[in-house]
Amino acid sequence: MKVSGFTFIKNAVLYGYPIIPAIRSVLPLCDEFVVAVGDCTDGTRELIGQMNEPKIRIIDTVWNNDLKTGGRVLADETNKAFREIAKDSDWAVYIQGDEVLHEKYLDNVKEAMIKYQSDDRVDGLLFKYMHFWGSFDYVGVSSRWYRNEIRVIKNNPAFYSYKDAQGFRKGQNEKLQVKPIDAYIYHYGWVREPKAMQNKALGVRQYWSEEGQVPEKIKFDEGEFNYGQIDVLKKFEGSHPKVMQEIVARKNWNFEFDISKNKPKLKDRFKNFLEKLTGKRFFDYKNYRII
Repeated sequence: MKVSGFTFIKNAVLYGYPIIPAIRSVLPLCDEFVVAVGDCTDGTRELIGQMNEPKIRIIDTVWNNDLKTGGRVLADETNKAFREIAKDSDWAVYIQGDEVLHEKYLDNVKEAMIKYQSDDRVDGLLFKYMHFWGSFDYVGVSSRWYRNEIRVIKNNPAFYSYKDAQGFRKGQNEKLQVKPIDAYIYHYGWVREPKAMQNKALGVRQYWSEEGQVPEKIKFDEGEFNYGQIDVLKKFEGSHPKVMQEIVARKNWNFEFDISKNKPKLKDRFKNFLEKLTGKRFFDYKNYRII
């Protein structure tokens, strides 16, 4: 079984993306890893080159500014990297610049790839998600956060990144058929020092529309980012991936949230009630078909 990894990145240094931990977290699964580095001058390419990893191959890309609406440029960059992986690879592992796979799940992922390698019904593997907010101590649990997404796919030229690169589709906008696995992706996209978070949020929102709208509908004020504008959080109980330990230890800001003051929206209360009653989660967006 041959496995390729791939990702895209731009301005990782400028906006504080944990791209090195992201890559390192999935590198043990991969025989090669393709990184599409966009046109930037902040030292991102040099940062990745300094990893001195023989598995890593950098391709230089230029982001298409005509694809801003809906974050389509992110999918375009994902596809550039995907198309560059080895043609004889069986699987492709995808990770984004602010995502990290905990090392305790590596065996689960590898076992699933071996199990479903020859199963033509299976297009990919579905991961669970943990979205950190404000600090490394809180995770978002409302419906604004997606619970699952595809991060391992078969090496099929009919597959492509969908919309703003959240997931994948095939053929004429057909959802991929997936198998859920017991593995979490830790998403650190909303954990930075407040001023750095503000700079990142203001900088990247241009990729969703000409007006700079972002899907989370977060309000951006002047100065530092306001982490208090959140509905529901819970305390994180567990360990962060080893590749993130240095970044976690360097945290230099305080964020505290009183979870007793959580304010779930009516639709979330209704979803939670149904889930507690039936054991199933209804009405969540699903960019895949579980088989």
